[in-house]
Amino acid sequence: MGSDPGEASLDERSEWVAALSDAGVALALDEPLVKRTWWRVGGPAEAYAEVGSAETLARALRVAHTHEVPVFVIGNASNLLIGDRGISGLVLRLVGELARLDAPEPGRLMLGGGLRLVSLLRTVQREEFAGLEMVAGIPGTVGGAVRMNAGTRLGEIGDRVSHVDVLRGDGRSEIWSAARLAFTYRQCSLPPDAIVCAAHVSLTDLDPAKSRELIAEHLDYRARTQPTDVPTCGSTFRNPTGDSAGRLIEAAGLKGFTIGAARVSDKHANFVVNEGGATARDIRAVIEAVQARVLDSSGIELRREVHYAGSFD
Repeated sequence: MGSDPGEASLDERSEWVAALSDAGVALALDEPLVKRTWWRVGGPAEAYAEVGSAETLARALRVAHTHEVPVFVIGNASNLLIGDRGISGLVLRLVGELARLDAPEPGRLMLGGGLRLVSLLRTVQREEFAGLEMVAGIPGTVGGAVRMNAGTRLGEIGDRVSHVDVLRGDGRSEIWSAARLAFTYRQCSLPPDAIVCAAHVSLTDLDPAKSRELIAEHLDYRARTQPTDVPTCGSTFRNPTGDSAGRLIEAAGLKGFTIGAARVSDKHANFVVNEGGATARDIRAVIEAVQARVLDSSGIELRREVHYAGSFD
């Protein structure tokens, strides 16, 4: 992923591009990603495809594996910082069957890996399902939420997952149980090449009215305490055990700290915002400056929730 997509000529990539096309994968070359990211920064994908079924995804992965092409799944790009030079190889987004919601039996849902959590929340409230209140206000997709064990004050998604269907980088399918996933704070044991095609979750018997009340209260809290009207990725850092990243950053005097057009939010110090015209390098520089200053002032090393992808050179 470290190379610049612009450095690769069409001749150099023509073989794997042709193989993917022959496998039924519709590609867009040098596809801009900036408007697909929540920070509104980043360069293009060398090759981009939206895949709508597990069969198509498996074919794409087998071709990429054979030709040693790196694969990256972009999801909703809500906790992702893409380098200004973009991402080399194949960038995928899960759509169609891989982004649907099914209710195969009472008390259980099957959630496609590409399903956006905002859409999931709407369905949960409309159908009066209870037990997934923790996704309220999280802008990602189910696949990313599983990998990060996403959560809020209302819980973590790992609390409700029974198992997930994944495809590995060579196209092999696997089923991972909750025990094997070993969910902990903001992570699980899925290997880097595993792509979540579907998550199977259990619901609860919580009163639907109480569920709606919890969701409304949390969304109101989020709107009052977080910068929701500017480009950001949500929480930049994980909370250290027994403390909060926002408190540590504020204690280090970093609210309002700015590099270029990237700024530590004055509303919540664990958010880095794009004030307009920021580059990925600006945002990364702010993140790394915050880590260094907090380590110096408190002795605590902040760990990123944000993932880096592509080339920043």
